[in-house]
Amino acid sequence: MAAPTAGFHFDKELLDSVTNKGVNIAKIALHIGMGTFKPIKSKVITDHKMHKESIELKQEAIDLINLSKEKGGRVICVGTTSLRCLESIAKDNKGVLKPFTGETDLFIYPGFKFNVVDALITNFHLPKSTLLLLVSAFGGYEKMREAYKYAIQEKYRFYSYGDSMFINANPD
Repeated sequence: MAAPTAGFHFDKELLDSVTNKGVNIAKIALHIGMGTFKPIKSKVITDHKMHKESIELKQEAIDLINLSKEKGGRVICVGTTSLRCLESIAKDNKGVLKPFTGETDLFIYPGFKFNVVDALITNFHLPKSTLLLLVSAFGGYEKMREAYKYAIQEKYRFYSYGDSMFINANPD
């Protein structure tokens, strides 16, 4: 139904460049549905019914992620759906990644405990979206408010074909 648009910022030249610097690229399969764009209408966040997305994580990707962690590296997801995939699988397995093919309806909002991902590259998301809540949970509510205020002031482009940002996990 939709493209994983955070990856649009990466062309072959950029991917080759980061690979040549020793960055491992783990690939996962994502199938984004229309629910990704469904605005939150509930007055209480926990009343929102999250859409399901099909995900697949293979052992090869898990091995690269674990190798990076063992060497003191970071796991940097490209896109909120990639983050949601990894964190969903880890949540269901007490913090451990295991091969998985299926669906997730994990709703990530402030207060969520992240197990795998250390940083995120993503676009700027629209108000009242689950994706905006996810980045607020990941980067910290106040830091995201500041980033979005700056983005609006500087006329950044939002949504699918917009500008992107790099977010370190909030240590809180």
